[in-house]
Amino acid sequence: MWRSGEQRPCLFPMQPYGLTIEKFLDHAAKWAGSREVVSVDSRQAIQRARYADLRVRSNRLSGALGALGLEFGDRIATLAWNTLHHFEFYYATMAAGWVCHTLNPRYTLEQLVAIINEAEDRALAVAADLVPLLSGLLPRCPTIRHVIVMDGAVPESFAAGSVRPTLWAHDALLEQLGAVAAWGGFPEETPAGLCYTSGTMGPPKGVLYTHRSNYLHTLHALQASAFALTDRDTVLAAVPMFHANGWGLPFSTPAVGANLVLPGPHLEGASLTRLLRDERVTVAVGVHTVWTGVIEHLDAVGGQLPDLKRIVIGGSQCPEVLIRRMEDRLGVRVQRSWGMTEMSPLGTIAAPDAGDSDASSSGRPPLGVDLKLTDANGNALSNQRETVGRLRAKGASVLDKYYKSDVSALDAEGYLDTGDLASIDARGNVVIRGRSKDLIKSGGEWINPATIEEIIGRHPGVGLAAVIGRPDEKWGERPVLVVQPRPGRELHAEELLAFLEDKVAHWWIPDDVEVVRAMPLAATGKIDRRSLRAKYGNGTSDVE
Repeated sequence: MWRSGEQRPCLFPMQPYGLTIEKFLDHAAKWAGSREVVSVDSRQAIQRARYADLRVRSNRLSGALGALGLEFGDRIATLAWNTLHHFEFYYATMAAGWVCHTLNPRYTLEQLVAIINEAEDRALAVAADLVPLLSGLLPRCPTIRHVIVMDGAVPESFAAGSVRPTLWAHDALLEQLGAVAAWGGFPEETPAGLCYTSGTMGPPKGVLYTHRSNYLHTLHALQASAFALTDRDTVLAAVPMFHANGWGLPFSTPAVGANLVLPGPHLEGASLTRLLRDERVTVAVGVHTVWTGVIEHLDAVGGQLPDLKRIVIGGSQCPEVLIRRMEDRLGVRVQRSWGMTEMSPLGTIAAPDAGDSDASSSGRPPLGVDLKLTDANGNALSNQRETVGRLRAKGASVLDKYYKSDVSALDAEGYLDTGDLASIDARGNVVIRGRSKDLIKSGGEWINPATIEEIIGRHPGVGLAAVIGRPDEKWGERPVLVVQPRPGRELHAEELLAFLEDKVAHWWIPDDVEVVRAMPLAATGKIDRRSLRAKYGNGTSDVE
């Protein structure tokens, strides 16, 4: 109770501070202005820019985009790699109240057309080497009014007026129309980014991020038990910026003043090794297939990466033997993580110095994320430890509804069905046990491909492995093993099947083995199971 005559406290005693994305680059420019974003262009040339200069350029780019007539809330698409120009577009769009819609360059033309039209994108920023895609896109995407070529001049064939939208070169647009623009000042629930799911399990669906969700996700990721980045780090982002906010790295690195290294489209072992060494990278982030290439390059030419301390991996399950190989060969700590586009994407991550979890664990959820295990009907398991269930997630940066859907994707308690199978040990460490949609039902019983893949991954001659289901008249489905050998190794079906003996039930052993020269990978670096099912799941057995 307040006594008569006493002054009541202010209803809002703290300063208003909207959780909006421009604050990350503003902070970096003021307090870590000399730290850099380093990028590799299509010709393998190195480009550098300080955060202080990037803040100025990104803000002037906002002014230029505004001069094109784009309105608050419009979607501006990017079709690009990890480059300086793409980084500038992240902030130029989001910080001014537009939605940055990152497009996956490896989607089919039909998928890109459908996604662009559903989003009603008003402008498209495209990498110079992806300009040829425009001839198939623009005639079928009538909402696009402006095209900006990010990393080079506008090709003459397009500049001559062969397409309807106005065309600009990125730097020319900045020079001619660039002007100081207002950033922020809008509600933190304002949409900031739009990313579509990978489409490996069905048509891509849109996930609309807000400034608040991205800001809180950044705080999740920066916790000491998560990415744990500081201003002493140089971070190489091998995860594409068109996928789930580039795992949040375009936000978290300037937030702490860490150097950020962007490899462009060059993810082969030799290019990444050179960047890791020359830029003295301390933390590298990407799916495990990327780092396999680095190890194989170092094995071939020799050398070490003395500055590299940690590698954060995610995506598909990585065999324990490969994690040990990375740690032994590179002298690093490998942090497993798990997440999904719908989670912005971080769900769990192993701590940088975790000594209480084995290599199969994807770690624990950071503060701001909660998880539970359910049965197939969505009922919470009575025992949430040491048992396998379907994983559901809840949090401030977890999706509620897919883009342009009126139906919530959450259960009655506000949890999202991730589609993953998982177990949680006594210490809270999460082990992903595979995708529920990947399970193979054979003779009325379930076979988990992830278990077979993990075991086969221990074989010294196996580089990558995947197990898919093939229709079978008698059993309904039977497993097929697809493997890519390590360089210089030969694999034979008999030895691989023998390797599984006594490690899985006899009826889990695949009926067929396909040895391929190169495993098909999705744009995110994960194994493309849809492609494998199309080629090997229908009874064909053509070895590549």
